[in-house]
Amino acid sequence: MTQKIHGTVADGYEPVREEFAAFVRSELPDYEGQLCAYVHGRRVVDLWAGPDEGGGDALYAAYSSTKGAAHLVVALLVQDGTLELDRTVTYYWPEFAAEGKGTLTVRDLLAHRAGVVGTDTGFTTAELADDRALAERLADQRPFWQPGTAFGCHALVIGALTGEIVRRATGRTAQQLYEERVRAPYGLDFHLGLPASQEPRYRPVQPMAPTPKQQAVLDTLYEGPHSLASIAFNRQGPEPTDLQALPNDRLIRAKGPASVGGVASARGLAGLYAAMISEVDGKAPLLKPDTVAEFGRLHSTGYDLVQRAHRSFGLGFQATADTWHPFLGAGTIGHSGAAGSQAFADPTIGLAYGYIRRRFAFPGGAAPENDRLVRAVHKAALATRDMG
Repeated sequence: MTQKIHGTVADGYEPVREEFAAFVRSELPDYEGQLCAYVHGRRVVDLWAGPDEGGGDALYAAYSSTKGAAHLVVALLVQDGTLELDRTVTYYWPEFAAEGKGTLTVRDLLAHRAGVVGTDTGFTTAELADDRALAERLADQRPFWQPGTAFGCHALVIGALTGEIVRRATGRTAQQLYEERVRAPYGLDFHLGLPASQEPRYRPVQPMAPTPKQQAVLDTLYEGPHSLASIAFNRQGPEPTDLQALPNDRLIRAKGPASVGGVASARGLAGLYAAMISEVDGKAPLLKPDTVAEFGRLHSTGYDLVQRAHRSFGLGFQATADTWHPFLGAGTIGHSGAAGSQAFADPTIGLAYGYIRRRFAFPGGAAPENDRLVRAVHKAALATRDMG
């Protein structure tokens, strides 16, 4: 039995509801997911599908969409003048200089150019949950390519690396600053460290077996136990990481590691990016246009050494238009997540988008349905703008 569609859309966004419903009808009967969008700080889409009407308040694993929240904190500190992009990492974190990493800049680190995507021996789950433990291990690690010369997704560790700079510069963790400056003031359902009181709202990741075609992609990606992809996704150590199971561990949710540990709703994802670029509920945008432009500007584009595919990064964020949705405005800033989530802000039309689902997506990253959903939202935003 197909799941029911719940929620509301603003006038002019009815085609988005129709597209979401058409997608849900094509999925398995147990599909659960949420879609939300803001335009110029006003919520225009708030939809969900699942077994109950209360699914709009459910929380799901954000995976790498977490990186957007963590790096909004970095962008705020750069905007404040607390961090400088062209300082070396060692200016803030001297121990990072080990093994020839001393000349790497904060800018290059944010652009996934450091070359420390993991360690030779891997991490335990307890270490993956603890950004400070990760940072301590990574400071001593030799880079897997000459820092600054190439790029590859630092999938499980980039938030720990940038978070250590935040901690050294401010005395506060990225999670603490996010809570104080972003999540609490805006009441966002996007947590870096899920309180025990909110645990009943969490819907565990629904594990899925990849199709034969998807498995072939994964087998190629992870071929060789010590390949860059295996190291970056922690598959080579004594506790190989099962991405589907990782956020279902309460320790990961409680500590909210800044690379992959966030827990969110679609409202929280879209609300984050709305607050980043637009006035929301009378509050000024968190970032100035120049800051959004700097962090959204292409810094690494081409062949990603880890993901073995064309990818593009700004500073801490994916270059969403180049990587996923080329019809979006240049400078669109966001981040997808392994289970299929997608979140971004397109400042050219004031659009903030958030999508999240329960069932894991293979081979990872923004689930395929995002293309049709983003297109529908984008088209409606353009049409209503033209009408107004």
